[in-house]
Amino acid sequence: MKLFGKEMNFFKKKQEEDKKRAAVLGRFLDFASKEAYNLLRTNILFSIADKQGKGKVIGITSSIPHEGKSYTAINLAYSLAKEGHKTLLISADMRKPSIENTIGIKPKFGLSSILVGEEGDAVIPSGLHDNLMLLPAGIIPPNPSELLGTERMKDLLDKCAEEYPYVIVDLPPVNVVADALVVSKFLDGIVVIVRHGMTRRKELVEAIKKLKYVQAHILGIVYNGYNHGRGKNYKGSYYKKYGYKKHYSSYYYKDSKENKNKENK
Repeated sequence: MKLFGKEMNFFKKKQEEDKKRAAVLGRFLDFASKEAYNLLRTNILFSIADKQGKGKVIGITSSIPHEGKSYTAINLAYSLAKEGHKTLLISADMRKPSIENTIGIKPKFGLSSILVGEEGDAVIPSGLHDNLMLLPAGIIPPNPSELLGTERMKDLLDKCAEEYPYVIVDLPPVNVVADALVVSKFLDGIVVIVRHGMTRRKELVEAIKKLKYVQAHILGIVYNGYNHGRGKNYKGSYYKKYGYKKHYSSYYYKDSKENKNKENK
């Protein structure tokens, strides 16, 4: 069977996307990126006090979408796993879960199923390392914030901390929805991701202010995406290429005038 035209282009594009995705995950990372995640892992190990036999639960968030928080969550979890730590990665961005797509799995049963009271084992192998397990987001619910802020979520994280020395929780952006803020009270610490050429100072300050207001334990900020080879016009070209404003507003169910004004500043 021969492939022509659109079929051939489709498979070529898919192969390129698979290679690109693999290049920023786990063992496929370049040396500098691996060392950066190893340093992040080490800093986190020493930034949270021992919990007398319980694991450490760490949230990963950002101020706005597309700053690399999910990739950071995956690679941090992988870095912990490869050092011999049994690690659980939780996909808690239930509005727009991306960890599953990044890893290449599409399970229907997951975190949302557990939080509404369904019975079953939602934890599955990540496929990245034997020590790294994944709790996928599951079916997208209509009320993620309400589910994430319940005692059932707290009990789930406590149970995970009894079984896993490290639990990494991927959360939605702080300035977009309240999900990360309501979960923060159940976490031992939270890491904020910023992206070179995308994150504005005003957005970061706003996110930090919101986290401090709910008394979240902020472990630090990860500066993501910097490349010495990029020129001065990188920021503008990034917005143009990836449609920053379009993706930013898509996180909302409804856009308010206030949110639109923030995007245009």
